Amino acid sequence: MTSPSNPVRWLLEVTAAAAPADPAAFDEQRQLLRSVAQFNPAQRTWRTHIGALDIRALDVLQRFYEAAGRFGTTVRLEAVAAPDSWSGPCFDEAGELAALVSARADHGRRLGQLPLS
Repeated sequence: MTSPSNPVRWLLEVTAAAAPADPAAFDEQRQLLRSVAQFNPAQRTWRTHIGALDIRALDVLQRFYEAAGRFGTTVRLEAVAAPDSWSGPCFDEAGELAALVSARADHGRRLGQLPLS
């Protein structure tokens, strides 16, 4: 008897490398990101996970975007498999994330118009 396969659950991992800054500017970065991400002092990075595109996700992304604009932090998004310990929302299939990216790429393109490569 075969066991049912467990589908991979996906998260968007958002990371930001702290920009070099004087103590006051670094404290501003910290104040901006501390409520939406965890800070790793050894790597000087903030990290959080997004498992659903909801109001919380928009707030997280807005704060990371603001940190990049104001302080020059380097922000990175990556799809990662959710760990077994993850109890929050997640994307059920890699295809769900791909569909979101594809839909955004199609925004503004006329029906039947091929994408530019």
